[in-house]
Amino acid sequence: MLALLCGGQGALSGKIFDLVADQPAAESIFAAATAWLGEDPREFVRTRNPEQLSENYASQILTVTSALATHACIADLLTEETAVTGYSVGEMAAWSIAGIWTAEEALRLTNIRARLMENAAGPTGRLGYIRGLDRATIEPLLAKHRCEIAIRNPDLLFVIGGVEREVIALCDEAARKGARTGLLAVKIASHTTRLAQACQPLQQALDVNRDAAVANHRVLLAGGDGERIFSVAGATVKLANQVAHPIDWAATLDALTELGVTEVLDLGPGHALAEMMLASQPDMRCYAADGFRTIEGLRNWVAAV
Repeated sequence: MLALLCGGQGALSGKIFDLVADQPAAESIFAAATAWLGEDPREFVRTRNPEQLSENYASQILTVTSALATHACIADLLTEETAVTGYSVGEMAAWSIAGIWTAEEALRLTNIRARLMENAAGPTGRLGYIRGLDRATIEPLLAKHRCEIAIRNPDLLFVIGGVEREVIALCDEAARKGARTGLLAVKIASHTTRLAQACQPLQQALDVNRDAAVANHRVLLAGGDGERIFSVAGATVKLANQVAHPIDWAATLDALTELGVTEVLDLGPGHALAEMMLASQPDMRCYAADGFRTIEGLRNWVAAV
């Protein structure tokens, strides 16, 4: 079984749409994103610096647009059962790919999600990462610096969130213990309790389409823990709460393996999710869309799968 992985914020550049920029299948996606960015996303990424691309609102819209545009260019080939899940905001794209929302609706809801998160978070949040320390070693540092685990990834890689100065101090202390650390471009403490006020209004927005169903030949897994989503009505609470609760991406990758996934395509942006899956399952065939030089090459690979 093929699994499609929809990436999160953090891997944006002026080249993220190069593979699909001139593809007719993606035009409606770009048009829908233009309504929220106020500018064609292809032009937007070419005329903004990295700091501007990492701003929370634009980053969320661009991230979802990237995954949806790539999917639109291969959707006609996905005739067999296909699993799909998303990392952080990538889950908004995953729900659309699973048939619950149109691409236009996914981007409209991503707009709401981004605005609510900004309003709840305030100006001082930040995400960082720690690689190489186990959770038991990290926990006292989290308590000391009043930070939280935002995402658990494979290979002892934790994303942490909190007030920026405390995230920096925590990373510095973890580095002295032998960890690799750093700040992420995301300047908001996503997936921590700092965003709790965003959950209820986001759920209300998501519940507008609570009667929608997962499409035939699609298997949708929650990005937060890998649980399979059968009922949309029951899953909107989890999707809304995701913005203020930690994501266990390692568990999601394990769930894909247990489901029988044999090939993975990271729809992007970037290729971090393909690398994580390969690190978790070295024998699995894992590719990122941005690793293909042409859309024809990507389509040939998908057709062969």
